[in-house]
Parts: sequence; structure tokens; C-alpha cells
Amino acid sequence: MKFSKLDLLTLLISLFIFSSCNKSNTLGLDLDPNNAIQGNLVDTLTISTRTVTDDPLTTYLGTSGSNPTRYPLGFLKDPDFGTSQASLALSVSTPGNTAYTFGTNPVIDSAVLVLPYSTQFYGDTTSSVYTVNVHQLKSNMDNETSFVSNREWKYDPAVYGTYSAKIKPTTPFKITSIVAGAADTLKSVVPQMRIKLSNSFIQQNIANLSTSQLLNRPSFTDVFKGLYLTASTTGTGGIMFMNFASNSKLEVYYKRQNATTTTAIDTVYAEFAVGTTSGPVATKVDHTWSTGVQAQLDAPKQQFATTYLQPLAGLRTKVSFPSLKNLLKTIGGRIVINKAELLVDVSNGTDAIFPALQNLTLYRLDIAGQRSYLPDNTAGLSTGADPRAAAQFFSYDTTKKQYKFILTAYLQDILDGKTMDYGTYIAPTAPEYSIGSSVSIANRSIIGSFQNTTNRVKLNIYYTKIN
Repeated sequence: MKFSKLDLLTLLISLFIFSSCNKSNTLGLDLDPNNAIQGNLVDTLTISTRTVTDDPLTTYLGTSGSNPTRYPLGFLKDPDFGTSQASLALSVSTPGNTAYTFGTNPVIDSAVLVLPYSTQFYGDTTSSVYTVNVHQLKSNMDNETSFVSNREWKYDPAVYGTYSAKIKPTTPFKITSIVAGAADTLKSVVPQMRIKLSNSFIQQNIANLSTSQLLNRPSFTDVFKGLYLTASTTGTGGIMFMNFASNSKLEVYYKRQNATTTTAIDTVYAEFAVGTTSGPVATKVDHTWSTGVQAQLDAPKQQFATTYLQPLAGLRTKVSFPSLKNLLKTIGGRIVINKAELLVDVSNGTDAIFPALQNLTLYRLDIAGQRSYLPDNTAGLSTGADPRAAAQFFSYDTTKKQYKFILTAYLQDILDGKTMDYGTYIAPTAPEYSIGSSVSIANRSIIGSFQNTTNRVKLNIYYTKIN
């Protein structure tokens, strides 16, 4: 009898569990709470998008500033966007930023400008041949205060060094290293571009300087203004990125009279500093737009089937929601937005040769025209985070080739009259930058607009009507 009661109890419990499992959809046991959106859906609001040029970028903030992690150099020919050229202005300093002496009767053996690659590269590495020419700047970068990406730099048109070859940004190789008092050695180095400079140029402009001119960085840069690098290419070309955080330098090899024995000659190596930790490094970017891009820029009131996104102070997309103001009238009362998401597709076939951007940002302008975070995109801020901020403001579905932004709080504030839409923009960004464009990436995207029948930009608003 004891066992019969236990069997009956077990049966009742089993039936209860089975019944509960059949109703799991109502209990939410199998649902991700983040995806369980309650309320009504409106997804037909008109969205206006147009291509506009991006703002110039500041490319250097000082030796202790938050400088880009990598700097672009190259020439890219993109049939959809046009051509993009990235040049570099480099300050050069004495070894260790302190006094240096070349000794007695120095004679330059060789001089090499060493520019380590970053791992990023955008374009053609297989067939294009890149030519990088080195010029001398006409102004001291230490005396400059503006390092924006559209800055016109004055430089000597004479070429004092040239690199002409294919780019191998991920291939380490070996070089011969001169060791004082010992045999030269072979050593491995990180992937880098090595540009041999004119011996006579270095002899005249560095080795022959006086003691006072080599006393410290300020006295040296007053005389040796710096270097300017320009790039060209055959074929499609591309944009390479240089790492100026470490290992970039001007290697100088020379001979001089021995200090104790006048008949002996010493072979000496000196390493002149180049990079963001010793002095200014700046990028100059030039774009020549394609016919398709220029047509959109010349017709700001026209809606096209696609718009353009390009970093390197290139292009962004201005987005607005003209029918949002009539939403409350259509619904017939106030609403609480449970979730609002903007879905943006890469236009079909436009990333076949040039890969699309992986990271985008969405920002607004404040009343002063300054870039501001959407409240949904403040979770990572140390100060000023909005409690309504989204846990994941942006995502990119690589399978669907679709970008998604969460703008629940932003649209709610617009509907409630707490915020005015002074301008909302989609722009390229790098992971290390929260809003705005970047000089550290070169990928671009062509995205569908509201006029696009296959890749239409879409706004989903899930809401609850309130009294």
C-alpha cells in the first residue's frame, strides 16, 4: 500500500511537469528575455537618407594624447567611390630626444627610414606596385597646432628616397645589423617598409649640423623640419597602415675617425626617433569622388537607391525620420517605445571586391552642431551614461550583411519633446572610437535606402499605447 501511494504521487507530478512543458511558450522558459518584445509593431515609417561628406579629422593630439593606433598611407582606386590618397607628415628627432654628436669627420654610409606595418591593409597586395616618395617638409611640425586630415603641407618637391615594390604587410624578413666592434649579424624584424634615403641628403642636412643644432630636439627640428611621404600605385592599389607607436625610426649608418687613434675608422649606427611618442605624426587625405558619389553630393534633396559610407574623412549618411512626428496622431495617443531598431543592409554586390565596413556608429548633433552620443549608446561612458542605454547598441550580421542600431531612448525623447533632431548620422568608425569617422580603417560600404526595393533601410518600433 505504501508503494502504491508513492506511484500515484509520482504519476501526478509527472503529469504536472508534462503539462507545464507543453505551455513553456507562455511561461517564457524557451525565450531570450532580450528578444521577447511586447506591444504593437510599426515598421512602415518613411526614412530619409542622403550621402554627405564627413568632417576633417584631427590626426595628432600630442605625445601624451590619444593618437590613432595606426596611420594610413597609400593610393586606392575604387570604381564606386573614386580615388583616395593618404600621405604622411613625420617629425624626426635626435636619438633619445637629447644631444647627439657625430664625432670627427663623419661620412654617411647609408640611411633608412623604417616604417613598421600595422596588420591592417585594404586593397590589392598581389598585383599592384606601390611607389612611396620621401620629401622634406618646409615647416617645423613642432611649431604647428593644426593636424587635421585636410591640412595642406608645404614640402620640397625633390625626392630624397623612394620605395617601389609590392606590399607585404604581414611578412617578417631579415636585415643585416651593424654591431660596433663585432661582426655584422643577421636579425629578424617585424613586417616593415624600409626606404633608403639619399646619402648626400642625410650628410648635408643631419651629419654636417653643428653641436648646437644637435643639442636637443627643439634645436634639431628648427633645422631639420621633418619628412613628407606621398604614395602612388599601378592597378587598383590600396591603403596600408603604419604603426608609429614603436619601432618606427630613421636608421643612420656612418663612419668617423676613431677618437683615440687618428688612423682608425669607426663604423657607427644612430637611431633618430620617428613616431607619436617623440613628436608629431600627421595624415593628409585626399578624395576624388566617382561620378555616382558626386551626383548624390550635388543633389542633396534627391533620394537615391543607395548611399555611401567611407572612412578617412570621406563620406557618411544623414538619416532622418520625417513621418515620426505624425506617429502619435496616427496611433491616436501617447506611446511608450519598448524597442526601436534601425536595420541597414549592405547593397547587394557592392562588397564583392572591396569588403564592407564591420563597424559603424550612429550619432546626433546637439544644438551647437557638435557630435553627441545617442542615449542608447552611453553604456560604455565613464560619465553621463543614460540608465536606458542599450546593452548592445550596434551589431553587424555577417550572414545577412545587415547593420542594426538600437535607438529606443532617442526616439522616445524626440516623441516626448525632450530632444530635437538637429541631425542624425551613420558613419564609419573603428572599435577604439565611439562616435565619428576614423583614420585607422579604410573599408567602405554602400547601403540601401528607403527607395531600394531589395535592401531597404527599415525602422522597427515596438510600442505600447498609454492613456
